[in-house]
Formats: sequence, C-alpha cells, structure tokens
Amino acid sequence: MHGLRIRVRGQVQGVGFRPFVWALARDLELHGDVRNDPEGVLIRVAGDRAAELAELIQSKAPPLARVDAIETSPLTGPLGAGFEIVASSGTGSQTRITPDAATCPACLSDIQDPKDRRYGYAFTNCTHCGPRYTVLTSMPYDRGHTTMAAFDMCQDCATEYADPGDRRFHAQPVACPACGPHVWIEPAAEDPIAAAADHLVQGRIIAIKGLGGFHLACDATNPMAVQTLRDRKRRPSKPFALMGTPEMIARYSPISTAEATLLEDPAAPIVLLQQAGAPLPDSVAPGQATLGWMLPYTPLHHLLMDRVKRPLVMTSGNLSGEPQVIGNDEARAKLGAFADAFVMHNRDIARRLDDSVERVTPQGPMVLRRARGRVPGTLPLPPGFEEAPQIAAYGGQMKAALCLTKNGQALLGHHLGELEDALTWDAFVQADADYAELFDHKPEIVACDLHPDFRATRHAHGKGLPVIEVQHHHAHLAACLAENLWPLSDGPVAGIILDGLGLGPDGTVWGGEVLLGDYLGYERFAWLQPAPLIGGDRAQAEPWRNALVRLDAADQSSLADHLFPDAPRDLARMAAANGINAPMSSSAGRLFDAVAACLGLVPMRQSYEGEAAIQLEVLARQAPLSEAEQAYPLARTRAGDLDVTPLIRAVTADMADGVQPMVIALRFHAALAAGFAEQARVLVDRGQAKAVALSGGCFQNALLLDLMLQALKGLPVLIHRKTPANDGGLALGQAMVAAAQMVTR
Repeated sequence: MHGLRIRVRGQVQGVGFRPFVWALARDLELHGDVRNDPEGVLIRVAGDRAAELAELIQSKAPPLARVDAIETSPLTGPLGAGFEIVASSGTGSQTRITPDAATCPACLSDIQDPKDRRYGYAFTNCTHCGPRYTVLTSMPYDRGHTTMAAFDMCQDCATEYADPGDRRFHAQPVACPACGPHVWIEPAAEDPIAAAADHLVQGRIIAIKGLGGFHLACDATNPMAVQTLRDRKRRPSKPFALMGTPEMIARYSPISTAEATLLEDPAAPIVLLQQAGAPLPDSVAPGQATLGWMLPYTPLHHLLMDRVKRPLVMTSGNLSGEPQVIGNDEARAKLGAFADAFVMHNRDIARRLDDSVERVTPQGPMVLRRARGRVPGTLPLPPGFEEAPQIAAYGGQMKAALCLTKNGQALLGHHLGELEDALTWDAFVQADADYAELFDHKPEIVACDLHPDFRATRHAHGKGLPVIEVQHHHAHLAACLAENLWPLSDGPVAGIILDGLGLGPDGTVWGGEVLLGDYLGYERFAWLQPAPLIGGDRAQAEPWRNALVRLDAADQSSLADHLFPDAPRDLARMAAANGINAPMSSSAGRLFDAVAACLGLVPMRQSYEGEAAIQLEVLARQAPLSEAEQAYPLARTRAGDLDVTPLIRAVTADMADGVQPMVIALRFHAALAAGFAEQARVLVDRGQAKAVALSGGCFQNALLLDLMLQALKGLPVLIHRKTPANDGGLALGQAMVAAAQMVTR
C-alpha cells in the first residue's frame, strides 16, 4: 500500500472540495481522510491508486475551486479503514477565501419547484453557490465562523449537511424555511415578495437587502420612478445599474457570446453593454452609450424578478459619498428618505461589498471596479517574487483599495471609495484589520503613495513598520506588470500612464507620462505639457478651469471668454498667474475635461468623477473612425513635454470651421493615442524597453484603449484585465515595488 500526504493550496474551502475528494477516493478504493486547515486542504491517503488521486484533483476540481498548487510527500503511519472527511484543524489562514457566488442552476430549480421544500425560499444555496465572504467572520470557513451561526439547522438540513454525497455537504450557509433566515417587508405584508413587486410596479422605490449591502430599486421602464429616485438621492446624472434576466437585457442591449459568459459568471458582475433596441428612459444613464446590467444573483433577486417581469434599477443604497448601508437599523435611518418600503432579512452582512463592474473589450474582459464576486480572490506573484515577505500596501485617496502579499499571492482588496468621507475612512480602517485577521497576515513592511496628505499614506506611517513610498504612476506601471506576470528579472518597459493626478517627486502633479521602468525604478521620458490646476481640487470638478488655462496658453482667450461667460475668469487667471492654489499638472484627465468643456460637455461642474470625459468618449464614438487619421498634433519638445498648444489650436480651428463636435472629439482621442504611442515606440526601437504597458484611469476609456493599441501595432503591449487600470489597482503596484526592493537587497 502506497501512502501519500497531499497538500492542496488555493481557493479550496467552501467550494465542495472535501466531498469532491471523498468521492474520488472512494471510486479509487483508497482509504484515509481529508480536512480543511489554515493552509488549504490536507489529504492523507493510502492505496495502490493514491498517485492517481493527485492527478484527478488538478483536472476535475469543483466549479468554484482554484487550485494553485498540489504538493505530495510520502506518508508513514497507519490510516483507518475507508475514507473519511474529518473536522477542520488549526487557526489562522494561508488559504484563499472563496468570493460570493451567484445562485447556481440547481438551486434556482429548487426555489422554482412547488414540490421542493425550498420552493420560494430566498436563502437557498449549496456548495456551488451562495454567500461566502460576506457572511464570513473568521477562519477556517466553518458555519460557526459565519453569520449563519445563529441559525440551528433542522434535521433535514443537518442530514444534507452531513452527507458527503449531497451537494449541500458542508455548505456553511445551508438553510430552509423551517430553520433559516427569513424575509419581511416594511410596511408589513403577508407576502413580502408580492408586496415588493407591487410597490415596484406602482412606481415606488424600495430598499432591498442583498449580499454585500442594500440596493435601492425601482422600475427601470418608468421615467417618473427613475427621476424620483434621482431627485431623492440627489444624483443628477451618474448612471444607474440595472438588473434583468437575459431575455430582458436583450431587448435593450445586444449581448455577445463573451458578454453573456461574463454576465453568467458566478461573480455576477455589472457588465457594461451598448444601448440598442428598445429604449429605456434617458434618466437611467444620461449621456451614456452603455448600460450597466447584471443578472439576478441571489434567490431573493430571482423571486422578485419573476414577480415584476421587467428590468429594475438596482443602485447602491447609500447617502451620497458614503459607503453602502449593510444593517437593518442603519438602512431605516439612512434610506428612509429614499425608500417607500424596505425588504429586510435577519441574516447579518459581515462586510459590505459593492457590485463589481466589468466590460468586454476586443482584448477580452476588463475589470473596472473589483468588489463582490471577485474579492477576496488572489493573484499569483510574477516569477522572481517567490521569497517576497508579507507586505501591506494602502493605495491612494480615491477608489481606495488595499493589497496584501503572502505565500506568492497578492490579495487586492475590494473597492472602498473616496477616503475623504469619514464613513469610507472607517470602512478602510476596518478592512485593514479585517483582511489581516482573516488571512493571518503579519506584514514586515508597508507601502503607500508619495502624497503626504493622503489618508492612506498617513495610515501607513502610523503602522509602526518600515514604510516604502511609491510614486503614483510608478505604482500604476508596476500593477500592470504584476497582473501580466512580468518577471522581476525581465527589465524595463515603456509605461504609458494616463490618469487624473498623482504627486511627482518634483512636486508637480503628474497624470500624462511615458515612463521607462520596471518594479525597481523608473525614468520619466515624456509628459503632457503642464498647466495650472486653478483651485486645486476644484479643477477636477469644474472642467471650464482646465479649458481656460489651455485656451489662454494657445492665445485663444477671447474664445474662453465667449464659452464661459458666467465663470469667474478674472479671478482664475489671477490665481494661475500668481501660482495661488494652482499647482502645475500634466494630467491627461484634466486635458480630457478641457476639450470636453470647449465642446460644451458638462463645462461648469461635473456631478461625478469622469462625467465630462465619458461624454467626450460617447461623442467621439459617433464619428466615422476614418476621422482618426486626422489626429491633432501632439509632439515631444526637447525638454520632454508633449506640446498641447498646437492640439488646442487645431481644436479651436475646427470649431471655428464648423467641424462636427463628434469629429473633433475623435481627432482628440486619436491625438493622445498617436502622440503617446510614438514616444513609447522610440524606447522600444532603441532597445531600452522590451514592451509597452498601459495603465491609469484614462484606459477605462475603451475608445482610447483601442486607438492606442492600433498605434502600438507590432509591439508587445501589456494591459489590465483582472485588476482596475484606475486607482483601484494602485495598491497592487505599491506592493510589487516594495517587494522588489526587499527581494533584491
């Protein structure tokens, strides 16, 4: 008899892995046992076909499992007869925690079958679906360490839970109407689902408790209901997310095979789809060419959609700028002014998670916001980082997310938001402690942004550990390299980094750079010609300020006076001339704002970040693509600047000649693509760079990304797919820069 000790590492807890191993071992007539422990799954097995078990584990793992490594070693000592699943052992965590997963087809069938004891039950789940991270309170992943601990299983559920041949074996949130959580509605009604559906059909707004927080929902086909939600929430134009069945979605947005696959992924993200077909009210997504759709991902959602039979707005339940509400009392207090009714339940949410946002590009799926369904999934570290110590990195100020590295993996945390908000800051601090506890993480070093006033930077310096400060755009570059598993030893790339802002080591605000660099360092090769950010942070909210300085620099002051007659232009010009709260910036994001304002798109004040740039992309997509061949000039000076003045003069000349705004918008996009690609190509042609990496929030603009890739044709190009190109991926890059310094000492 051949004995083996098999260690399985990865996302292997809470996914039905032990019963999967149990069934395989019995089929192979092996004896031994399998258990969860802090490192993953441990198997002790003996029998003539023991080695075959290890091979089958890799090739036939359960749907939600992700096997990172299988390690085998000889086993000595006796094993009992048969093959058993034994209790979890140990404390702490080195394994991967499974993200929440959308309702599987088998569970959906259960809740739709009048003969099934879970018919109509809103908390139906099994080992292949249901809540995971949002109910977990500590490791290892057992029922007593989840918010289901308060619900004692009935005999029927206990029998399923204890049967390795049942798909609910050790499904920790397993429950039924006799023993599990329950749903109610306020104001009270006998049938809460029917009452909620009636409220929605009548044009009312309801708050619904989901997996990671509350949503505010209304009938997406009812213009008055959608506008009422906007008015109550004081959200004038930021697009709302939508929920619908595949058949519903197809009426309003064409769905490609790749988009259908992404919609149906267990992560159930919001997927951006082109608007086409039947129209929805303009107030659903003002000024947008896309709609953000998601499928029902909990039994409660399915039950509600079955009753309503129409698409719903499903937006985060929160006060403006605050995190999503997760508690019942909190919902009553904060959402009472928004909602006409509340769909509540008594299963606590252990941690808030927004919905993930993704899109399909010609280059494949792309994550825009990493949250529910993706977190806490991990990413492997590139070759060369095997000996990297445990590191905690704290990201930036906006789209905050933190990152932990351990055992060759990086955990990039969930989207938190803008850290200036007090409650978001509280959520950030809680997430830091939460991740550290759940992953038994003990960092030796911390990493953060250069900016001394970022709250995340101050937090890093307060940890009592050595701190490595990482320049903002170097972190963007390193994040793109890491996601693409660029080896530590492979040398520099040309990084085109386009975003809103990041403090440079020269004291100016960067945002439109070509860097030559790798994990260990960088040089700034080219950058957008700097301009003052009049009013500092106000320049991000008021596009006219950026247009004013660019027009004045191009000798187009009279046009600026004409375009922005009600703006305080004299005060702004005085501030710029005297350097009063007007730091110099090479920001690509602010250049987008400037051109958008010149074309009359959201010139005075944006109601959400990126509104003007998004509308500029929408406008540009309406022009014939052939117009991109007439890209405006953007050439590098000897000093390294990419001179913006000829570009602005070309824009204003086209405006004076009556060229269509959509054509101007496209030519501007093409100018940025051609100008930056030319500089990156120089570095590759000289042999200084081996590839080109694209990062920064501007690369969420699918048109800009497409044009840039066309301009870089023939060169190896690295882009973001699994991590956000925006500041949501910043902490990953910070961690990699810090790790590189540690492993090369």
